[in-house]
Amino acid sequence: MSATKTARLIRFAMVTTAALSLTACGAASRIADIGKAPELSSIQDPQAKPGYQPVSLPMPTPLPTERNPNSLWRTGAKAFFKDQRAVKVGDILTINISIDDRAKVANESKRSRANSEKAGMPSLFGLEGATLNRVLPAGASASNLVDLSSDTNNDGKGSVDRNEKIDLKVAALVTQSLPNGNLVIQGRQEVRVNFEVRDLQIHGVIRPEDITAQNTISYEKIAEARISYGGRGQISDVQQPRYGQQLYDIIMPF
Repeated sequence: MSATKTARLIRFAMVTTAALSLTACGAASRIADIGKAPELSSIQDPQAKPGYQPVSLPMPTPLPTERNPNSLWRTGAKAFFKDQRAVKVGDILTINISIDDRAKVANESKRSRANSEKAGMPSLFGLEGATLNRVLPAGASASNLVDLSSDTNNDGKGSVDRNEKIDLKVAALVTQSLPNGNLVIQGRQEVRVNFEVRDLQIHGVIRPEDITAQNTISYEKIAEARISYGGRGQISDVQQPRYGQQLYDIIMPF
């Protein structure tokens, strides 16, 4: 193969590799959005999204239904008067998220070790001199054959100082009613300020009894809670390392 054809193949391979890397990292779409504000997601039915999985949890055995035709109290009712709290699929309630987590850990370890070994053979039936002359170079001393020493020192320090605080409110939608009366909720809130979008998502399972009279519930009463708070846009993009550096950090073993 001629040098010209080889150079063309190399250039073609380089261009193809660059194009594939841009496609894999989503750089093409990011380049197309230069100068544009991040778009907000459209409101969609959570059950209509691809990959939606209904929640399935262990349920108690349902009790038999009793009818009391002449009674003012309905069997199984949890309140005498009807209220406006969320109770069925499609209802909306407010979730209060107030997280103030702090963690501080510090540790230090030191290790030091020194070893020294010395061995010789001053006499061996009077044959030590002749034996050494045949095996070792001239001038070797039988009384100082081996002299080894080693020194090891290790000093390690580590610390963790984390402080996270989130104080937000978000409206959530009841997406599923479980057989035991618990409700599956899902909420999402997007706020765009200039070229930055803040995205808050929450999913979980709640008890209707934990909903207050104001139709609100605190986040710590949500079972299987999944809370995500982040952003996307110019500021979030600058705070992230470039995709080339991320790839380098993954593939490099050292």
